[in-house]
Amino acid sequence: LQEEKPEKNATKTDLSFLLECLKFQMKSPDSQKQALLTINSICENREDHVDLFRELGGVTFVYNLSKSSVVHPEVKEAALFTLGTLAECNVYCKNSLCRKEIFTDISGWLIKEDLPLTQRRVTVYLLFVLVANNKSGQTLAQTTGCLDILLDLFRTTFPLSEENNLRTLTQTCQLWASVSSALCGCVNNPQNEEAQRICVAAFPTIKTWLQQISLPCTKILQPICSFISMTVANNCKSKQHFFASGGLETLTLLLVRLTSAADTSMLSCQLAVIIAKTLSACITDNPALASGLSQYGLIFHLFSLLSSSKLEPEDRLCVLLNIGQCTAASGESVFCFYLIIDSQLICSSINPHFPSLISLHR
Repeated sequence: LQEEKPEKNATKTDLSFLLECLKFQMKSPDSQKQALLTINSICENREDHVDLFRELGGVTFVYNLSKSSVVHPEVKEAALFTLGTLAECNVYCKNSLCRKEIFTDISGWLIKEDLPLTQRRVTVYLLFVLVANNKSGQTLAQTTGCLDILLDLFRTTFPLSEENNLRTLTQTCQLWASVSSALCGCVNNPQNEEAQRICVAAFPTIKTWLQQISLPCTKILQPICSFISMTVANNCKSKQHFFASGGLETLTLLLVRLTSAADTSMLSCQLAVIIAKTLSACITDNPALASGLSQYGLIFHLFSLLSSSKLEPEDRLCVLLNIGQCTAASGESVFCFYLIIDSQLICSSINPHFPSLISLHR
């Protein structure tokens, strides 16, 4: 404790000095930006340091800095990023920022057409932090229009759309992935059925994206699948909407295509696992949807994926879960047939030492 007190005093002194720098260097954007980055470094993953900064009035000042019309755009970006960092590691700070005024400001910034791409991305990051694991944040995102704006951004910033060129592709991809994460925070953890109901409107667009992707990549497929999984989780109506949009069929056909190359391509195997997890979320507790997948020979393709040498051990359980869901919905005879053929494969997936154990027993 005696050692902690000098350290705490030293940290408080450093934060106080940096705050003064922010206040009295208004004509020096570089100094302000550097001060904010240093505050980030001191407070990142340190809840106690955020408390010290908040007690000094730092959180309020940084927020006011972020909404000031006279500061340099890069200072604005750094201020927004700092607020996100502070809120992410300190629940009290997050709760203090969950106010209608702040969410209204965020929605106002995001609808500006001339907002710089980086500033838009850090604004989305701040919004993500405020809604993640936070029911009140989710509600404020809905009532202030932030959720609707996120949905619009999700559609319009898709990296593979014709509007995007190679020069801005990387930055746009980062923005779009951040938007997807923020939407996931709005609809789940905790589950928010009203937000899920609103977000099903994106399913027809997602179906089109999945059909257009000729060479899938993790950076594109993972955000799409995360959004689908979070939007349908524990929600029968959302699952039905995804099925009705044609999304479930499209996702299944993409999985079939990827599993055919899963034994020779590590990327195809990884992407197949991502889709398998998403399909599991779509058909859990819904035997009618699960049984409909039998027409695509999905069980055969899942067994093919399970036998792939590229499949990571930690992903085998997910594939087995899919097989169980599909076979249970398809009828006992189908389940028994595949169980007889691939019982050793299943046991080997659960316990990699199964074949050697059998040999020892013999």
